[in-house]
Parts: sequence; structure tokens; C-alpha cells
Amino acid sequence: MQNGEALLLRIFVGESDRLEHKPVYEVIVTKARECGLAGATVLRGMLGYGASAVIHSARLIDISENLPVIVEMVDEAAKINSFIPVINDIFERTGKGALMTTEKLTVIYYQPGKQH
Repeated sequence: MQNGEALLLRIFVGESDRLEHKPVYEVIVTKARECGLAGATVLRGMLGYGASAVIHSARLIDISENLPVIVEMVDEAAKINSFIPVINDIFERTGKGALMTTEKLTVIYYQPGKQH
């Protein structure tokens, strides 16, 4: 990936969503790495709801086992677009619903770090 135009892929899943006993967000990040995407970040939500309209909250009173999770990846549009069918396959295999969005953006600084 270089500085300039890129694409953000954002995937909304539930924390408890699983594929072959692994969290779906972990499966997505592993696949992204295997496919050579620049990077991926998993964000855990504090409150949210999806198509089911059930509100999931991180408040101590009603600790939810299915908090919203967002997986974000930024890379060149061609790499992101070629990764979308991989994600579609993952969701077909889970039988769960999900939301996936893309957004055009400009990378103003990208410098890969050294491996430790």
C-alpha cells in the first residue's frame, strides 16, 4: 500500500459469532493477513444493535455476550475488492448476518514497521 487513494473495508459482526469454533472476527483477520492486506484492526463496541433490533450493552448490569465488533482494513481498492468474496464466503459458512461497507479515503502516511 502507498500513500494516496485507498479503500476502507468495515465489517460489523457480533462478538459471539463463530466459524468452526473460532470468533468470526479472528477468522477475518487471519484471512486478511493470508491475503496480504496491509493490516486489520478489531474494535469492540460498548453498545449497539443490528438487524434483530436487540440492543447489546457492555454495562455491568446487563453484560452482553454478544457485543458489536467492527473489523477495519485499509488497503488499495483492488486488494480490498478482491478480499470481499473471501468475506462473503465466511458469512455464507456461518449462516449469520453481517454488514460490510467500503469507503474511499486518502492515506496521508503509511510506513510499515519492522518485524519484532
